Amino acid sequence: MMQQYILVLYYSKYGSTRDMAHLIAQGIENLGITVKIRTVPEIYPAVQQAQASIPDEGDIYCSMADLENCAALALGSPTRFGNMASQMKYFWDQTTSLWLSGALQDKPACVFTSTGSLHGGQESTLLSMYPPLLHHGMLLMGLSNAAPALSNTKTGGTPYGASHVSGTRHDQQISQDEKQLCIAQGERLARLVLKLS
Repeated sequence: MMQQYILVLYYSKYGSTRDMAHLIAQGIENLGITVKIRTVPEIYPAVQQAQASIPDEGDIYCSMADLENCAALALGSPTRFGNMASQMKYFWDQTTSLWLSGALQDKPACVFTSTGSLHGGQESTLLSMYPPLLHHGMLLMGLSNAAPALSNTKTGGTPYGASHVSGTRHDQQISQDEKQLCIAQGERLARLVLKLS
């Protein structure tokens, strides 16, 4: 029997969303559940050479099997004009076979994002990641006000999911409140998986 794991799937251009993914994974691991951290490849308008199936560095690319066999999902993307990045959207556009088989139905999921400014589209980006998950029949989970950082944060953090303000030059480190919210979101997702098991 395969060991149960939670998939943390993200796309990151400058590293902030990747750092958030690893904090969420930390929260999941705090409750003793195995984590798989995966990313998605870049996409290009004109392809001259096929991209390697394994990146030269960093987290490996997500396979359909990684997604199909997870117990739950934490999905992250930076914002692109108030929407998820095209790289992540392209990945979800390839998941029809999982939709047809119902492979993701009734599995918990949450979302997270990083934006260049406080009003850079955090909440709309988080909401843009919900529709594919809803179409797959997943159970959506946000952040609870039980996490004090959600009320105290002066940077990122929303009830829709963890968020971070990276600055227009992407040089702002994840704040203590943002870190706490990422870890809390991972822990909450893990608790839900344990309750459903």
